[in-house]
Formats: sequence, structure tokens, C-alpha cells
Amino acid sequence: MTIQAALHQGSKLLEEARIDAPRLTAEVLLSYALRKERLYLFSHSDEDLSQVAWLHYGRYLFQRMNGRPTQYITHRQEFYGRGFRVTPDVLIPRPETEFVIEAALKCIRPGDRILDVGCGSGAIAITLALESKAKVWATDISRPALRVAQHNARTLGASVQFVNDDLLSAFGPGSLDGIVSNPPYVAHHEADGMQREVRDFEPHVALFAGDVGTELYQKIIRQACVALKPGGYLVFELGWKSLESVRAMLGAGWSEPEYGDDLAGIPRFLTVRRRG
Repeated sequence: MTIQAALHQGSKLLEEARIDAPRLTAEVLLSYALRKERLYLFSHSDEDLSQVAWLHYGRYLFQRMNGRPTQYITHRQEFYGRGFRVTPDVLIPRPETEFVIEAALKCIRPGDRILDVGCGSGAIAITLALESKAKVWATDISRPALRVAQHNARTLGASVQFVNDDLLSAFGPGSLDGIVSNPPYVAHHEADGMQREVRDFEPHVALFAGDVGTELYQKIIRQACVALKPGGYLVFELGWKSLESVRAMLGAGWSEPEYGDDLAGIPRFLTVRRRG
């Protein structure tokens, strides 16, 4: 079977399985099976697939048709122009989280001590370390997630200190200039309405916050009141419809929050400062 025929057949199978972007997905999976860039598929469309490549491609198609996200098959996701390794131990970085990066970079000064709470793959912490002159720490309650993040930091050449910690309890009073976090923000009762790719394959410890969905915001705000220096900043990624709930958690010890929308017009990030 030629590359062209394999792409046609794979696209048809994915389309029948109601997988989004079937042609693009087939291209990504076939290029991964061949260990080639996607451009290779078009410049060698008449080339015959080896039996080994065909077996790998078939297995990847079967996994995707059964709901496994493409990123967990290829173990790769682009974020802020860099390739990150992802496994089922970490959430797949989303493009909307890049808005959080932009918001944080506006706050960071050279030499700031900043912390990414619940780092997962390390996408936020590593990006901030590479895009600024801050000293960056990152925590996660999951040791497997930290191993993925440490791998990404080594591969991308980022200087980040990783700590196995529940939120930021390991950081003392006034020890941080800034805190950035994309915490779990899904309520347990919302599980049935989620895409199966997310609900059935991404780690629940990084998805679900509790019965309401905003529990982790409350805990981080409480601990940040202690760990942040006066004037220190807190940058959150916001869940859908969580803006007003998070704003209500901020008392007199915080400045009036600034927030911004993503491309869909949904409030996506919030920035607030600790009053002196």
C-alpha cells in the first residue's frame, strides 16, 4: 500500500468513527508511524509502506478511533512554539493556556521568584523560564507528572526546580514574587458532559477539583496570601464560567483583578496582586 492510499484509507476510517479532523489526524499518525515529518508524506506519496510501518499505523488508527487522544499516541504536543512530551500522566497543554503565559510575562521582572502550581507537563513553568529571566519553581502532587515535566525541562534546556507538593505548602511566608497556576476546575457532576477523549484518558487528579469545581482556586488563594511578597502577583487560568466565583474569593488583601478573554470570548485568565 502506498502512502497516498494509506492516508485515504485512514482518513475514511477516522471519519466513519466521527473523529475530528480525520485527514489531519491520519497524516499525523502516519508520519509518526514512519518517524518522518508530515512534509515527507506529500513528497513520497507513491512510496510503498513497509509492513512494520503499516502495522504501527494500523495500531495508532485503532487507538484514535477508540478515543485515545492523538497526543497520547505520538507523545507530543506543541505549546508556545515548542514541542512537549505528554503522557497519560499529564494533561495535554491547550492553546488557550498561552494566554496565561502572556499575562504572566507582563508581570515578571528579571530575578523574580515565581512558582507554577500544579505544573503537569511543565508547559507553563518551562515556557516562563525560557521566555523570562525569572527563577522558576514548579509543584505537582503527582510524581509521575513531575517526571514528565523534568524530562521536558532537560530536553528544552530550561532551568526549573521541581517539588512534589500539594499546591504550595512547601513555600514559606513572603518567599515568592509571583504564582501562576492552571488548576483543576471541573466539578465531578460535569463529567458526563465532557468529551470522551478528556474524561476517559486525561488524568482525573488534574481535571476534577471537587463537587463545585472552584475548590482549588480557594486553596491556592489562601496559601498565596502567605507565600507572596506584598505586591506579588497571582495569575490564574480560569475555567468556563468561573470568573465571578474566583473574584468573590478575593478579599481586601488583594488588588482589583484584571482579566482577559480567549479567542472564543470566554474569560480565560485573571491577574491580581497582594496588597502591601
